[in-house]
Amino acid sequence: MFYPGSSAELARLVDHLVSDASRERAGLARMPKAIIAPHAGYIYSGPTAAQAFARLLPLASKLSRVVVLGPAHFEFVEGVVSPDAEELVTPLGRVSVDRRALAHAATVKPDARAHAMEHSVEVELPFVQRLLPNAKVVPLVVGRAAPDDVADVLEALWGGAETVIVVSSDLSHYLPYDVGRARDRHTVSRILALDAGLDGDEACGAAGINGLLRVARRKGMRAELVDLSSSGDTAGPRDDVVGYGAFAFFEDAP
Repeated sequence: MFYPGSSAELARLVDHLVSDASRERAGLARMPKAIIAPHAGYIYSGPTAAQAFARLLPLASKLSRVVVLGPAHFEFVEGVVSPDAEELVTPLGRVSVDRRALAHAATVKPDARAHAMEHSVEVELPFVQRLLPNAKVVPLVVGRAAPDDVADVLEALWGGAETVIVVSSDLSHYLPYDVGRARDRHTVSRILALDAGLDGDEACGAAGINGLLRVARRKGMRAELVDLSSSGDTAGPRDDVVGYGAFAFFEDAP
């Protein structure tokens, strides 16, 4: 539903999106510790997601763990849950789940049902597979959870230079183009200010973002807007758009 079912076609598409994004980001060699990327169909949000993932290229060979947090769209979830699986599968093949890392996050519970039809994590995986083919993933669905609770999970999984955090979220939903753009710009300002008080009208992945922002403030991190767009900029009508933002978070000063 969100990207091609053919492995060859999906690989070409991801490579094309990342190549285009890399050209725009030429000369940027600093590696973020965390990114926010959208999770709509690639025809809509793929270019913006690629802008976020392209920031991982400078040290991609050193990354062995990707923690992916996505919101629960279809099932009620209390807290943060894992899929209780050894592997995940996309048309590009299998991705190993880092169960050893998960063991350090004691509050994360298994919930295969929450992951079964959830696209917010699944849509990020082909980017991980093409850019970081040797990395394991820690796939997490976030439901009703306070920022500090999500932050504690992230702290438990934070690791070092081998680990990157990916928070999956779209921004505003189903607004006229100009209205959505204005709301998204306001949301951008709050994310850049590390304001962990976002709600679901501003970002469907607000719970995951708020947790990341809480950690970022604790650690004195810097947030950077990488790209901002909407479905009205790519393949959708302009009277009913969904917003997409790509962000990078750095632990060290520029």
